[in-house]
Amino acid sequence: MEDQKNTTTWLSGQKENIRTVLIAIVLAFFLRTFVIEPRYIPSESMVPSLQVEDRIIVEKISNFTRSPQRGEILVFYPPESPQIEDNTKAYIKRIIGLPGDLISIHDGQVFVNGQPLTEPYILEPINYFLPNNPVNSAIRVPDHTYWMMGDNRNNSNDSHIWGFLPQENIIGRAIFRFFPWDNRTGLLSTPKY
Repeated sequence: MEDQKNTTTWLSGQKENIRTVLIAIVLAFFLRTFVIEPRYIPSESMVPSLQVEDRIIVEKISNFTRSPQRGEILVFYPPESPQIEDNTKAYIKRIIGLPGDLISIHDGQVFVNGQPLTEPYILEPINYFLPNNPVNSAIRVPDHTYWMMGDNRNNSNDSHIWGFLPQENIIGRAIFRFFPWDNRTGLLSTPKY
């Protein structure tokens, strides 16, 4: 009887602590689901902008407030495609083509709407071309989709392999590199084209 009384007294004394822990768990879940979350870079597809094992912050609020912009780095789930073994693993790439844009790749560079894209952030010139069919001069990005490319263009599983990214697959926008602590730590800038 005394043990039961002590347990009841202890539980009533911990009521505020339990409520605080539950609120913290719900708040953390809400923040990670709808506001921000940390991510790490698992591959070399974004070199030199992001290195393997870099840690970044991904913000999600802009998914609800505005459309993604060319040059932004997004984290997303890739579309279903025979070229993707597991589309439940998140990818990270840069937006190159917006809905309605015409994309072509030749002479070692990307062309958007017939104009060469100035890309000081890429590792090296592209060693492939697109489209593969010489009859078509460019590929049009459909509504509600994006053309995504890694900065390490010749070593990136991106839109030139699996096609267009549906807008609903976007997790968020990479905005800040927080690890490792070096001269690259800080905001991830979006180029002006």
